[in-house]
Amino acid sequence: MKPDPSNTAVVAGSHNAEIGLPAAWEILAAGGSAVDAVEAATRLVEDNPADHSVGYTGYPNLLGEVQLDAAIMDGANRRVGAVGAIAGYRHPVTVARAVMEKLPHTFLVGEGAARFASEIGMTPEDLLTDETCDMWQKGINGVLPGKLEMFRGPLAQLTALAADPEHVAGTVNVVARDVHGHLAAAVSTSGWAWKYPGRIGDSPIVGAGIYADDRYGAAGCTGLGEVSMRGGLVRDVISRLAAGQPLVDAGRAAIEDLLPIALEFPDSAVMNMVAMTPEGEVASFTTASSLEYVYLRDGMSEPVRAKSVSVDWPGVELGR
Repeated sequence: MKPDPSNTAVVAGSHNAEIGLPAAWEILAAGGSAVDAVEAATRLVEDNPADHSVGYTGYPNLLGEVQLDAAIMDGANRRVGAVGAIAGYRHPVTVARAVMEKLPHTFLVGEGAARFASEIGMTPEDLLTDETCDMWQKGINGVLPGKLEMFRGPLAQLTALAADPEHVAGTVNVVARDVHGHLAAAVSTSGWAWKYPGRIGDSPIVGAGIYADDRYGAAGCTGLGEVSMRGGLVRDVISRLAAGQPLVDAGRAAIEDLLPIALEFPDSAVMNMVAMTPEGEVASFTTASSLEYVYLRDGMSEPVRAKSVSVDWPGVELGR
């Protein structure tokens, strides 16, 4: 999607970000910041009970605990805040922003992240709903003896459950450009379903799952985080934009470069990415057979869906 020079603000995201884009646009249309916009959009996805890949009702780990990852990045100064494996708080993106703004650190995990969420006044809650508990129980049915909480064997032998290709790709990505020309990105996820407790994916990792730099662009990705972390996917696409590559060429090349890593996961490797240039051009990329992304800018009354650029990973059959 090429930018209209008369429009100075735009917000875009992964297909599941649609529920949050109107709130983000309200902020941008009023002259608000890109950081405020991406946080607002992401929070609404985290609240969405129909989305089991993010926030409330997110897929649990092997022990039936919902552990969330999130990050937010301000392209104006490359400040970032991130949390990983945080439990009991449905809005990890807001905790991540508080890390960015209130602490001298960039990344908190586990109990430390939950403690900080409490300190900033967030209310803890049980994120495992009856529906997701039932999904979890069915997911491990026949694999573990008796009640899962009574299982004391090595959990590592059960991590093949997390390679279920239908449960590895859920994340929300939102990128925005405000009227002042600043970029921001936010990413939030519950990660792989039935993951090993404490597993952290690419979403909160700067350069792997999220990046924003006013000079060159902003991006976020979803998919098999073990692949994008090893390849530094999002920083790679930003570097290609910095070198002068067109957006579509940069995104395609960055994902193609991950193929040797993806071939180690032929049945579960999938990658999707949303990226934006400093001028507000947006594109999305996917290794699946088809995927859409959403965007909103001046002159639109509601989010518009557009097809992602398809990137071929020969030998990786997921979604083909």
